Amino acid sequence: MTTESQSASVHLSTHPHRRYNPLTDEWMLVSPHRTQRPWLGQVETPPAESRPQYDPNCYLCPGNARAEGKRNPAYEETFVFDNDFPALMPSPVEEGGDRGAWCTDGEGDGLRRAASERGICRVICFSPRHDWTLPDMPPAAIRRVVEAWTAQMRELGARAFIRYVQIFENKGAMMGASNPHPHCQIWATERVPTEPAKELRALAAYRRTRGACLLCDYLAQECSAAERLVFQNDHFVVLVPFWAVWPFEVMLVARRHLSALAELTDPEREALADAIKRLTTRYDNLFHIQFPYSMGWHQAPTDGAPHPEAHLHAHYYPPLLRSATVRKFIVGYEMLAEPQRDITAESAAARLRAMSEVLYRVDSG
Repeated sequence: MTTESQSASVHLSTHPHRRYNPLTDEWMLVSPHRTQRPWLGQVETPPAESRPQYDPNCYLCPGNARAEGKRNPAYEETFVFDNDFPALMPSPVEEGGDRGAWCTDGEGDGLRRAASERGICRVICFSPRHDWTLPDMPPAAIRRVVEAWTAQMRELGARAFIRYVQIFENKGAMMGASNPHPHCQIWATERVPTEPAKELRALAAYRRTRGACLLCDYLAQECSAAERLVFQNDHFVVLVPFWAVWPFEVMLVARRHLSALAELTDPEREALADAIKRLTTRYDNLFHIQFPYSMGWHQAPTDGAPHPEAHLHAHYYPPLLRSATVRKFIVGYEMLAEPQRDITAESAAARLRAMSEVLYRVDSG
């Protein structure tokens, strides 16, 4: 490392500065010196982790009743079903014979607009075990989750009106999960949602101007520097992005330039299951709890057009700041100006690297 780069590294770890996110063309503020301030905000007792293997009152457990009398099969691996309370409907909504943009002000000046949106919402139960989350599951079981994601991506993406398949998991009540049974959701929509659309625009612009993939180039830089790497295997890299906003935020990025889950080879699916197991185990070991997060895959749209700019990756956004008891929400400057973080990407990566990949559970000793 040169003297100049050493000096820059010191400044990044001690002085306020802004970092640029090339995937969204946005900036965020980093204030590393603030980690020394005393915390007098919200403090909570970590929830008890002990849960039964089967809960007769859980609407996701095998054999149990769901909404409107529907009953789950006695599934033994993964289980996929249409969400009983979907955020989107597959049927078109007619409005004056035109189901495109609706002008709500009657003048057509574009100041108050709405548009119909169709979609399909599904749930994937990862396991019949009510007490498990991904780090508890053996790699073979996580591989079946990867297979379910891939199958749903292919099936839903083949629908004529579906242009994007968003797979996401909310883990923990703190992240809005209404049921602790291990599961994720899929929302397939007829338009590309805002966040992946921003990334795709940035990826396409980089490809036009540089003739290369933004994430391929970024991955090469991070693997060379190694400062923000958490770990890697033959086919995936897990790192804390330079522009991380959430505490202990990571990206899980495919080494090979591929655009969607459906393009994964058999060894890559095996490696993905391995990466998910290792990452989520480190998360749970970090604060000795079933670590809450929101995660989601970003991949190519399913509109039938080529998308050479797309590079398969997942984002993990955990909310916990310093320990399992400290909670800090996005408020104030972050809501009104731009995201701000005290924990640097480098310090977060160092703490995650230091975590064991052998799962620790308080209730198991």
